Amino acid sequence: MAPRIGVVVFPGTNCEHDVVAAIGRVGGAGELLWHGDRALGAVDAVVLPGGFAHGDYLRPGALARFSPIMDAVTRFAHEGGPVVGICNGFQVLTEAGLLPGALQKNSRLRFLCQPTRLEVTSTASVLTGLAVRGDELVIPINHFSGSYTCDAETLRALRDDDRIVLRYLDNPNGSVDDIAGIANEGGNVVGLMPHPERASQALLGSEDGLVLLRSLVGAASGRAAA
Repeated sequence: MAPRIGVVVFPGTNCEHDVVAAIGRVGGAGELLWHGDRALGAVDAVVLPGGFAHGDYLRPGALARFSPIMDAVTRFAHEGGPVVGICNGFQVLTEAGLLPGALQKNSRLRFLCQPTRLEVTSTASVLTGLAVRGDELVIPINHFSGSYTCDAETLRALRDDDRIVLRYLDNPNGSVDDIAGIANEGGNVVGLMPHPERASQALLGSEDGLVLLRSLVGAASGRAAA
């Protein structure tokens, strides 16, 4: 049976159907979850997709963090469940305290929508477990507030604990240490600004996102079996 991947829909989310379709291409069964629900159901992994949750008022992700479903997502994460936040979903994870640091406005205050070159810098996460350290991936970004920032102590911890999972090869947004994606201490919660679901078919220009999605589905399969 295909592992069930819950994709949370907030008001303003606009990538949920793309994620469900991409998950299906790598053997998962994506299903939409409403932000107002208080339970996740019998899912094996959770994705917070991109978009503009609650209009991105105040700060991106700040209001979505208080949605009822986030209590269930937090419990699921603390129990070791795979959780991935893409773009706006990454912002939600930092606002919810599930990942350290914050996302601020891009350098030069420009909205960016373009392919980006990434390096896989850690395979110790649910999103990169099937990738190879040092691999180069081409995956698009689509954001205005995507510049990752954190204090020096947090950056040292991310480096020392092998929690920086993806770096930009040509940093487009001013992220500290070229960071494109990070994981929590357990490796089961990952946030990234690039959109792997938009690099899941050749007709989209790249299939480089498939290895990340396969990694997530593999992690979900392992949880389902356990």
